[in-house]
Amino acid sequence: MEQRNGSSFTGFILLGFSDRPQLEQVLFVVLLTFYIFTLLGNTTIIALSHVDPHLHTPMYFFLSNLSFLDLCYTTSIVPQLLVNLRGSDKSISFGGCVVQLCLALGLGGAECILLGVMALDRYAAVCKPLHYTVIMHPCLCALMACASWITGFANSVLQTVLIFLLPLCGRNELDHFFCEVPPLLKIACVDTTVNESEIFFVSVIILLVPVALITFSYSQIVRAVLRIKSSAGQRKAFGTCGSHLTVVSLFYGSALYAYLHPSSNDSQDQGKFISLFYTIITPMINPLIYTLRNKEVKGAMRRVLWKDSVSR
Repeated sequence: MEQRNGSSFTGFILLGFSDRPQLEQVLFVVLLTFYIFTLLGNTTIIALSHVDPHLHTPMYFFLSNLSFLDLCYTTSIVPQLLVNLRGSDKSISFGGCVVQLCLALGLGGAECILLGVMALDRYAAVCKPLHYTVIMHPCLCALMACASWITGFANSVLQTVLIFLLPLCGRNELDHFFCEVPPLLKIACVDTTVNESEIFFVSVIILLVPVALITFSYSQIVRAVLRIKSSAGQRKAFGTCGSHLTVVSLFYGSALYAYLHPSSNDSQDQGKFISLFYTIITPMINPLIYTLRNKEVKGAMRRVLWKDSVSR
């Protein structure tokens, strides 16, 4: 079989769902709708967090960071996917594939870590309320947010370099809808066991360490809430954490399945739909979860809309 370096490829063909042309038409309409809602929902969260003074707290600082991550993450994948679904040309340039892989890995890794940081924030708010403003100092919040981004992209650059150093052979077709690690490994000419072990190890750190942090934080939160005698106080405390816990379950559940589940037991189509879930559907659902379940966000929306109507 012909062996080539990654640099000799002028581009890749993203097969995506090309074996199901009727599904492609449906997916185009559905994903375009989802993408528009993702843009509107996450932009609204970011704008409210900056405009309304009531939301100038660590929780909404991290939430606006999460929304910005979701915006960037989805935008790094969906526009290219929509173009491929709409037309017969399903190619992506070599440089475009490198950039897409690097962005997707970096933003996804940063979101994993940021969700763990947000769990620490909820732990401090519920378990250490008297010291909350001291613990979650603005400088510390900014430092933890920056650390999430830096760690995510440091891992992303490393993984991207290691992937594209592999000699690629055969046809330049990726059986996926975007440039992701598993389909790129499949077109390598050499044994990728070492790469797969390294990716598994890094995935354990990036995914499971924040999950452990979240589990610890919420175990302490549950203990603290159960000590609250007032049922109204318990509902308020659980309501504050409920949105974050829902987002964590959706994102980590699909990501853990995709990266830690043995690929040999997983059909190719199933893997694509799992990827659709955590790259497109979850970023769209997140703003709805935070707005529908959060009285402070709904209150901020009413105040902003009321201010606009009064100014008119």
